Amino acid sequence: MSAAIELIVEGYVSLKDPKSLDGLRMQRRKLIADLNACTGIDCTSTIQQIEEDIVVIEAGLARFDSARTR
Repeated sequence: MSAAIELIVEGYVSLKDPKSLDGLRMQRRKLIADLNACTGIDCTSTIQQIEEDIVVIEAGLARFDSARTR
């Protein structure tokens, strides 16, 4: 897991900006789709890292959801 993505997510959470966080998640998902479309290159480790980033981003988004239900 990337320390950089954790800091970025924490920044968006502290700024109370779920929209930008969701945009970051959508960008990562598009990147995975683009990498899966590549041929002749093994992108497995890169895709795995991006998937780990998405997990961190979704955990940040979940913090907004839990704040709403309180």
